[in-house]
Amino acid sequence: MDKLTFLFALFFAFQVSAQQHFEPVTLEPGAKVIDFNLKGVDGKMYSLRSFKDAKLLVIIFSAPHCPTAQAYEDRIIAIQNEYGKKGVQVVKINPNDPRAVCLEEMGYSDLGDSFEDMVIRAKDKGYNFPFLYDGDTEEMSIAYGPVATPHAYVFDEKRILRYVGRIDDNEKIGAAKQHDLRNAIVAVLEGKEPPVTQTKVFGCSVKWKWKNEWRKKLDTDWAKKEVPLENLSVEGLKKLVKNDSEKLRLINVWATWCGPCIAEFDELVDTYRMYMGRDFEMYTISTDKLNIKNKVQEFLEKKEAAINNNFIFESDNRYDLIENLDEKWRGEIPYTVIVEPGGKIVYRSSGGIKFLELRKAIVEHQMIGRYF
Repeated sequence: MDKLTFLFALFFAFQVSAQQHFEPVTLEPGAKVIDFNLKGVDGKMYSLRSFKDAKLLVIIFSAPHCPTAQAYEDRIIAIQNEYGKKGVQVVKINPNDPRAVCLEEMGYSDLGDSFEDMVIRAKDKGYNFPFLYDGDTEEMSIAYGPVATPHAYVFDEKRILRYVGRIDDNEKIGAAKQHDLRNAIVAVLEGKEPPVTQTKVFGCSVKWKWKNEWRKKLDTDWAKKEVPLENLSVEGLKKLVKNDSEKLRLINVWATWCGPCIAEFDELVDTYRMYMGRDFEMYTISTDKLNIKNKVQEFLEKKEAAINNNFIFESDNRYDLIENLDEKWRGEIPYTVIVEPGGKIVYRSSGGIKFLELRKAIVEHQMIGRYF
């Protein structure tokens, strides 16, 4: 792709509407590498010159939120470990505009696709390669044209594209039989033509910035949903905690007069939207007095809390709530627990939720998981 073609593609991409479904064209084998200038999770700026000493440059477009991408993380780390000493440099690039990632698409992750999220994920997994961010402009990504995450590109010593496509033929860990990326790396290192030079890919579609129209639509539709509020008796509480469902259940205790409760409620609703498509439920219990139930309802509607159910505890004795929710609870609010089917409490948080910690507890639970 020459410079004029690239500039035209970039201009066109930012003009089209979401309804037109414009998709950039993927670079073909034989194409010359295109330079870039992107920030890495280490705070440094990277360009092609940063990797001038590499015999092979492997660029992989990937993103933190994608379950397929997460399933391949250890394999990418292993490739860098194995072939790095032979002159291969892996570079991972996030092409996604985080504003185009819907909350409903984040059910397999504790993170979105912002630069800050990338920093956390790279540290959590111990990335041994640069992880670069292209989500603000997507200029480099549009030029390369990845279809999904992950999407791999292998450039030889002269920075000619020799392979583009999948990492292997099965995202399920340990199930792959055709290791296309490894095969291409080995062939090019040996001065040979890769056995396959291009494949289709499978994974989350790239979240181009013009796709944020879909997120806006989902947010608008969510705001129209009915917000429930029911009274909760002591017996109802006992049943709630027993959790006779087949889902992981989060219970949050709060009040309209509690500052930390109010401050964290938006993220609490976002957390529900992230995992509501999984084996997951969420319930809130207001400790406000029944005579201000209307005020509680107004607050919940303002926060668009269209979750499984919201309750207001009907007993004036708050110790009925404390004693029957969790024997380890001292009585402070906000208070949040995660309950497995059968009633076992596997997570507790008091005095304000640390949402990264909470979301990790959810997605890494055996009932949820990061992969399909």
